[in-house]
Amino acid sequence: MALETSPEKPAPVRQVANALAGWIDRLGVVWVEGQVAQVSRRPGMGTVFLTLRDSVADVSVTVTCSRVLFDSLPTPVQEGASVVIHAKPSYYANRGTISLQAREIRAVGLGELLARLEQRRQLLAAEGLFAPERKRRLPFLPHLVGLVTAPGSAAERDVVENATRRWPGVAFETAYAAMQGTRSAAEVIDALRRLDAHPGVDVIVVARGGGSVEDLLPFSDEGLVRVVSAVRTPVVSAIGHEPDTPLLDLVADVRASTPTDAAKRIVPDVGEERGRVVQGRDRLRHALDRYLHREQAALDALRSRPALGDPRVLLDQRADELRAYRDRIRRCLTHRLDRAADDVDHHRARVRALSPLATLQRGYAVVQDADGHVVTSAGTVAVGAELSVRVADGRIHATTTHSESHTETEESDA
Repeated sequence: MALETSPEKPAPVRQVANALAGWIDRLGVVWVEGQVAQVSRRPGMGTVFLTLRDSVADVSVTVTCSRVLFDSLPTPVQEGASVVIHAKPSYYANRGTISLQAREIRAVGLGELLARLEQRRQLLAAEGLFAPERKRRLPFLPHLVGLVTAPGSAAERDVVENATRRWPGVAFETAYAAMQGTRSAAEVIDALRRLDAHPGVDVIVVARGGGSVEDLLPFSDEGLVRVVSAVRTPVVSAIGHEPDTPLLDLVADVRASTPTDAAKRIVPDVGEERGRVVQGRDRLRHALDRYLHREQAALDALRSRPALGDPRVLLDQRADELRAYRDRIRRCLTHRLDRAADDVDHHRARVRALSPLATLQRGYAVVQDADGHVVTSAGTVAVGAELSVRVADGRIHATTTHSESHTETEESDA
């Protein structure tokens, strides 16, 4: 119902704003299709602001969406994507603006296709097909390169010409396949398997020029991705241009931005390698020269020493030391022998002094009876007994004619 107003009875702004809010609220929930012109995510806020633009007319409307709903979309909404939004129109009286409160967002057209590809990417990534540890290193210098491309394509020419220019000796084994259309994925799979079974192929390059997302769909085929993951030969993906990222780029061992970039990655540049060889040879020569100069300087320093200048000096010094040691040994040995001889003489003199023979030499004698017993008393010898008298130079055999015993007084007097 229209407001009843007049110049005398005008409606206040709040009344008009509330009436507009009521009328817009009656519209209820609607499905709106458009193109996302702008996405604004403010830090710390739970609301994401989008600008939805009509694909034909120059008309746009603001859309508000909760951050939880926006982040849960299978494919992130980017500027330029076509979407269908299930939203409720709202009028904000304070600012006098109209916006749509989004309750559901769906991608349509290319956006829906990208959403399916994103789901497929997430599924294959969960299986580990894109894991970095599955990537294989390319050979430094492949003898035979397998190439999968369309016959007579610019991609084939770019790869072959650039690779040959970098390394003239490189050879190619080309397996042609349709690089676009419904038969493309199956033919590329067959070409990959044939090249992988070839015993001489060291690396395989899948090359195609740029194109739309629909043209590059065969290179996101799940079957192709699994075959590339299973082959034993390293695979280089050179599909489209730098912004294009089919799933083949994720599973391949090396991703090249263009076919020309693939040629630079599979073979080294002969000029650069020759320069590295020359540089390495020069570094080795300089290192060897420094080593020889250092060792020569050490030899010169050693040779300049007096001992090495005339080695006989060391021998003469050692000869003098040997003579001195020999004289010391002789003196020590002579001294030891003299002391030992003195000790022998001394002990011999003592032994001689204590020997009974020395006593006999002073005129004493030892008398023994026939049984060999020493006679110590005259009373023990009978008349006519045979005796043996031991003197210093022999024995005297005698017969007792008589014996006399001396008294103690006589012995003392004697």
